[in-house]
Amino acid sequence: MVWVFRVLHTSMTKLFSRLWVAVALGAALGVIILNLFNISPALSTVAEAPRLVPAILNGNPVSVLYVTRSGDTVLVRCYPGVEPSMALRPVVGNSPQGEGVLTCVNSESDQP
Repeated sequence: MVWVFRVLHTSMTKLFSRLWVAVALGAALGVIILNLFNISPALSTVAEAPRLVPAILNGNPVSVLYVTRSGDTVLVRCYPGVEPSMALRPVVGNSPQGEGVLTCVNSESDQP
């Protein structure tokens, strides 16, 4: 009877060790698939196409345009009588990254 428990214990130990290997391989495969299809931006290392994201700035709703590729250009159109104006500023913290705030302001010819 003791040998039955030994055989059962040995086979269960092998089964659980194989199960953990299968779980680890499945997790690794999942990360690879997510990275290939760019499903998770946290796993992505390639610059993305520009994207517009809603956000809040000083309590007001704004749209944040993320441009990560150096060759991308952005076309901005303002209503007649106003023109685009961009103010550059550093990102908060020690980041070397910069950001610009783009607004439509009155044209020089419309001001008194």
